[in-house]
Amino acid sequence: MPGPGAYWIGEEERREILEVVDSKYWFRYGNLQDPNFKHKVYDLEQELCKQFGCGHALATTSGTASLLVSLLALGIKPGDEVIVPAYTFVASYTSIIFAGGVPVLTEIDDSLTIDPNQIEKRITPKTRAIMPVHMLGNPCDMEAITDIAKRHGLPIIEDSCQAFGATYRGKNCGTIGDIGAFSLNFFKTITSGDGGLVSTNSKDLYERAFGFHDQGHLPNRTGVEVGNRLILGLNFRMNELTGAGALAQLRKLPKLLTRLRTLKKSLKEKIADLPGIAFRKINDSEGECGTLLTVIYESAEKAKEVGERLGTGPIARSGWHVYSNMEHVGAHLKSVGQPSGFGAYPVTDDMLLRSMNISVGVVDGGLGAGFGVNINSTEEDVEAVAQKFRAAYLGK
Repeated sequence: MPGPGAYWIGEEERREILEVVDSKYWFRYGNLQDPNFKHKVYDLEQELCKQFGCGHALATTSGTASLLVSLLALGIKPGDEVIVPAYTFVASYTSIIFAGGVPVLTEIDDSLTIDPNQIEKRITPKTRAIMPVHMLGNPCDMEAITDIAKRHGLPIIEDSCQAFGATYRGKNCGTIGDIGAFSLNFFKTITSGDGGLVSTNSKDLYERAFGFHDQGHLPNRTGVEVGNRLILGLNFRMNELTGAGALAQLRKLPKLLTRLRTLKKSLKEKIADLPGIAFRKINDSEGECGTLLTVIYESAEKAKEVGERLGTGPIARSGWHVYSNMEHVGAHLKSVGQPSGFGAYPVTDDMLLRSMNISVGVVDGGLGAGFGVNINSTEEDVEAVAQKFRAAYLGK
């Protein structure tokens, strides 16, 4: 049950990866003039900058690694608070925790992304950053969030792991705030199996993130540096094989997004006339990825009933994407004096109990999207899924 990019793995990925295999040079660093060094990771970073219009990009081993090095680049220290939505993947929280920070959860709205109206209520003297999450390919309301951040002097780290390629008012998600993180996991928009990327327009943040991802080194070294390193780092370097697969996928992104948006539009139109049906709010209808179609029911009972008929269920059941399902995170939040457990965020609880995802490109039971279509589905497939949904909704 992969994401859309995995369905499109083909000759392009094979060619890029075999070029690295045949070169016998799989390390991300090398001399650009050496014909045996294919510089796939370097090219991936450069092409992301060109395609997304950002100043700097950094490839990592995962979306989680991208979040962690981004937080460290921003200077998050033990005890610092980072505001984050109560609906997101577990890595948004754990990256903050491993940076030494405290995740401060807040409610979502009917876009299933962070509610800007709730952010200021959670700001304290310890707040050091805001982490909006472009959940399920839907851009957050970045205009409102940016306004709040500027007024309070807070940096923004965009978690774009589920929204690779999404845009908000003409700008790519992940490039609007101070720094952004992306995932190339098997279930994401494009994939290299696992892997991640960081984007920023700040040279300082880029160099800091780079140092944290590679033992404190400065960017794009060709050898082992010896000198005054100011940053202690770890190893989150992407290798050339991963970079080769990701590079081929990145080049497919525009066509992939067009296909997803076309499929979603068709599916949505085929069920939109049902009485009482509602869909989540899309903060930029032209810029969302289109990976999922989210239906919001009038009651949790209706969501449960329809879900059972379709062999799926409400988003509230989608594992480690829902704060109240993360017992380990809940225990940590309790230990640092933050609300935890079901009922701590009642608006989010209600929204997720009444919402259900229909797959368009991301086919993932872990997101509550085990029912629907995929990026290779035909118009006949879309029609069949729409009719099945209609029958389940109407109780036929």
